[in-house]
Amino acid sequence: MTETRLSTNAPHRWPHLADAERGALRELLIHGPLPRAEIARRLDVSRASLTRATRVLMEQAMVTEGETALRGAMGRPSEMLVVRGDAHHFLGVKLTGDAVFAVVTDLSAQIVASAEEPLVSTSVSDTVDQIGRLYDRFAVEFDDIRAAGICLAGDLARIDGRQIVLASYFLKWRDVPLAELLGQRLGIPVTADNDVHALTASQHWFGAGAGSDSLALITIGAGIGFGLIVDGRVVTGHSGRAGRFDHLIVDSTGSTCGLGHHGCASVYLTSESIVRAVGREDVDYAGAVSLARAGDATALRAFESAGRALGVIIGTIINGLDPERVVLTGDGLAVLEIAGPEVRRTIEAIRLPNDAPARLEVLPFEFTEWARAGAVAAIRTILRF
Repeated sequence: MTETRLSTNAPHRWPHLADAERGALRELLIHGPLPRAEIARRLDVSRASLTRATRVLMEQAMVTEGETALRGAMGRPSEMLVVRGDAHHFLGVKLTGDAVFAVVTDLSAQIVASAEEPLVSTSVSDTVDQIGRLYDRFAVEFDDIRAAGICLAGDLARIDGRQIVLASYFLKWRDVPLAELLGQRLGIPVTADNDVHALTASQHWFGAGAGSDSLALITIGAGIGFGLIVDGRVVTGHSGRAGRFDHLIVDSTGSTCGLGHHGCASVYLTSESIVRAVGREDVDYAGAVSLARAGDATALRAFESAGRALGVIIGTIINGLDPERVVLTGDGLAVLEIAGPEVRRTIEAIRLPNDAPARLEVLPFEFTEWARAGAVAAIRTILRF
């Protein structure tokens, strides 16, 4: 994850857990029901230590004993430990430039309530107040919301012990201590994260990447985003900007992007660039999709160029980073629908021929899934992961 921390100004309602207790809970969250012996093996701790750890988790209403299962053909029946989803809840929020999407999840990241509203304004104080009012409404039903996670498009960093939103293009924010401000308003621990990094972490624990050690996530739509898991950890880079594949060169003779690059992926793959390539003033992205589906030649060429750019990004990621799985999502998934053959041809042209293809997963785009990623960021951070 990025350098995110729970706001130190908020009272901690989450109980203190020792390393073995946090580790056991993480194993159950990620891998589902497990017997004590298997958890002890995964954590490399003694059975006695694991028994003490799970006793604490049970006392704190975090895990419970489930059904007895046979582990292995010749093994003895083992009592399985499972995460309790009914005693601890978390708030997750996704901010866009004009809306706020909020969910409450249980400890296993299952959504139990949701809401969405247009932003009152993009001012920091109005946004904090609006999220506060959403929390207040949720808290009427869920009085055990332990922590909150907020995700948004932008650059975030930890400076002098404070988590800062350095810049958010859609919200027009600079140098905003969002987690601290929300922690003061909500009275619970709060963390904030870049939305793509948060979604990558969420998919690693609770989605398409569950159980894998490496995962690459690509988002396409208004922009091009990238997240990477290596050895079970989110890679963010030195300044939190790892994975800027939006400016990977696709065609050096192509048009220039806003930063002066000739023929980079952002020239072809973003929703705006596709609309620009269609070249009709009365057509937005949805209209461009409709034209392509109807067989319009200009629209089809625009999507084929976008598909080629997407294939270059995926193929380069596969060659350079060797992820176990690749997840594709975003509100621009129509590119894969319309230009899927071009995407696959380009990947195969770039991919090293002797390498086994990475597993490609498509995650349907839903803002509530991004809000859920905020809740997962809170769960991961409160478990110090």
